[in-house]
Amino acid sequence: MTKPVRVALAGEALIDLIASQNGKLTPCLGGAVYNLARALSRQGIGSIYLNPLSSDRFGRQLAHQLLEDGVYLAQPIPTQEVTSLAVVNLTDKGHPDYAFYREGVADRAITSDFLVNACRDISSLEIVCTGALALDPRDKRHYLPWLKSQKDAGHWVVVDANLRPSVMPDMTTYRDNIHEAVLLADIIKVSDEDLAHLQIPGNTPLECAQHLLQVSHAKLIALTLGANGAWLLTNAGTACFGQETVELNIADTVGAGDSFLAGLLAALLYQKFDIADAPAAQQLLRHAIASASLCVQEHGCVPPSWDQAQAWAAQHPIIF
Repeated sequence: MTKPVRVALAGEALIDLIASQNGKLTPCLGGAVYNLARALSRQGIGSIYLNPLSSDRFGRQLAHQLLEDGVYLAQPIPTQEVTSLAVVNLTDKGHPDYAFYREGVADRAITSDFLVNACRDISSLEIVCTGALALDPRDKRHYLPWLKSQKDAGHWVVVDANLRPSVMPDMTTYRDNIHEAVLLADIIKVSDEDLAHLQIPGNTPLECAQHLLQVSHAKLIALTLGANGAWLLTNAGTACFGQETVELNIADTVGAGDSFLAGLLAALLYQKFDIADAPAAQQLLRHAIASASLCVQEHGCVPPSWDQAQAWAAQHPIIF
């Protein structure tokens, strides 16, 4: 490996079949954790994707793009299971609405033993990430033991709640599993919609996020509010808000949250995990928002590089 692996990611890789107004479905590479792996690597962070990919045409395309972006594959030999599919209908505001096809698929052909052993062999590892469809309670036996082992190993655990309630047969069990996962997290990313689905107490998204910070063991919570900005909350008491000052030419919001989280983690690693005060948090938030802003101006998930996000942030100061 020419670039030391600092982040390991486990979760879904799939094909987004994005519906146009005329009903045509356009296949795009996707999946929240897959997007995050690509976005981190594009920002110069050595990243490894832990789940298997299919030997079918879509699986080969997913693997090719990861390698093209510099992501390492923990399982380079493809599996016979098919690739996950998601049908994506965009709302009038460009927000994605998903329907998933995920039975007997490649990215779910995983075990906790493999995840643990793969991470044990990476001496440079600092962060592990999961979330989104990996928080399906039907897969908890794979992911929760792995997260616990990484917590015990001293790695920072990142959980992106990124709920998909429309495709979970039992919302109560789903919610309980997410709560169990976030209790292991050092960093939690949630949206205002996620907090509502999780039924976190509070009158506003900010109050809900503050409550989650109090009852969890997280060092940092990132609360995203779409076009209305984002908050970073730390266990040291820092609360930092940021929002773009310019109107963006939005193509769609696919991958925006993944690019935001990648920008946040990349900046955190470059800052050597410094979240001690408000200026440090503002630096993280500035880069995360810039990363998301660049993504939403592209069709599909096209994460920016570190330099691109830095240049955007310098040219378009955000409101704090």
